[in-house]
Amino acid sequence: THSLPSRPCSDSTHVSQEKNHTSTFLEEYVETPYGDLHCIMTGTPKANRPVILTFHDVGLNHKSCFETLFTHEDMQEIVKHLPVCHVEAPGQQEAAKSLPTSYSYPTVDQLSEALPAVLKNFGLRSVIGLGVGAGAYILARFALNHPDLVDGLVLINVNPNAEGLMDSVANKITDWTQTLPDKLIAHLFGQEEIQNNYDLVATYRHYITATMNQSNVSQFFRSYNNRSTLDVQRPVSGGNINVRTLKCSTLLVVGDNSPAVEAVVDCNSKLNPNKTTLLKMADCGSLPQVDQPAKVTEALKYFIQGLGYSPSRTGIFSHTNTPALRIHQCLERHRTK
Repeated sequence: THSLPSRPCSDSTHVSQEKNHTSTFLEEYVETPYGDLHCIMTGTPKANRPVILTFHDVGLNHKSCFETLFTHEDMQEIVKHLPVCHVEAPGQQEAAKSLPTSYSYPTVDQLSEALPAVLKNFGLRSVIGLGVGAGAYILARFALNHPDLVDGLVLINVNPNAEGLMDSVANKITDWTQTLPDKLIAHLFGQEEIQNNYDLVATYRHYITATMNQSNVSQFFRSYNNRSTLDVQRPVSGGNINVRTLKCSTLLVVGDNSPAVEAVVDCNSKLNPNKTTLLKMADCGSLPQVDQPAKVTEALKYFIQGLGYSPSRTGIFSHTNTPALRIHQCLERHRTK
């Protein structure tokens, strides 16, 4: 059964004044085949504009994963004109009640299959996916199975592979020796950061222990660790060009100090090079959207323009025929080999 406990609040709409413009803020629990997903929708969807849909990493939620990015001053040009839908995995929102013991936590594949219900609920025809870690994997899986619903993907710290045997054994050992917050910190941050960036790591450790429901987080973490390998293959010119791969333009982002570097580079090698850009950010920690939000925002702007949307003279994103190649040129100065 997938029934969830009674919800603390009913669907609610808030209107807030921000920098001389009014933005709508809609918070809903969206019913899906795999339980209710807590969603926050900002802005009003319009037929000629894309919608950004976010999905967070394990140990985080929409606030701790994306707030630094979406409140950054450079990001306001985007959020002023583009609606954003934040999706949270079951039980991952702040101060969530424990999921009932009868609730079978969805696999990450099932979470990706819950997303069409979210789009339908908000009347969204297609989205630009923005995911981190587990959320990046879920959005990639969603795009593979529902290519018509995804305009583009921005995947931060994506790992396309199932957990290896050695990882699995190591995790079983750390299950006995490490606390859940320790395991999550090791997932989110590289060793160098854990040792040298004490304040940032301590902030996230406190957030995980003080605001997240540990039992619920543990179930989401288990689902992510049980993921299967993404069935993607690079199309080969002159060979099989009809292999299963991501059909949309994809921006892969990783900080050069991240434990995810190897996995992201591997993911890049499996995708269509004509539709994929790898942005490896120099002097950047494991969470680029937190560590360097201005650079991530700039990359997002170019990516959205590359999809065919660009700021007109009035600053509104309107449809243009900007070639997708432009993002490759514009991001070149940030790229490190």
